[in-house]
Amino acid sequence: MRASDAVGRYGERVAVAHLEQAGMVVLARNWRCPLGELDVVAMDGACLVGVEVKTRRSLAYGHPIEAVTYAKAARLRRLLGQWLAVHEVRAESVRIDVVGVLRPPSGPALVDHRRSVA
Repeated sequence: MRASDAVGRYGERVAVAHLEQAGMVVLARNWRCPLGELDVVAMDGACLVGVEVKTRRSLAYGHPIEAVTYAKAARLRRLLGQWLAVHEVRAESVRIDVVGVLRPPSGPALVDHRRSVA
């Protein structure tokens, strides 16, 4: 496993723990279809949420959340629509969130959860 893959998996574990601690129910992780992949699909009350997780070891290339462009957010929204089309889940609304995880050389990870980015 490449170091970047390990960092990404670590970030997803941290993000899922954060989401669950916030009261969200995780329905799927790393769901794939021909359009791409959703890192996490969760319910926040009656709202279906597609979550993109971005993890970095430093801020040398900017904050992890900055990696999610408008085009990426729009693609995530399409992916969430695809997920909803193949799963029997009823939701009053949908949204896209981004969780940025910064893994410093020492100490706990820093988590930044942005709701409704698209």
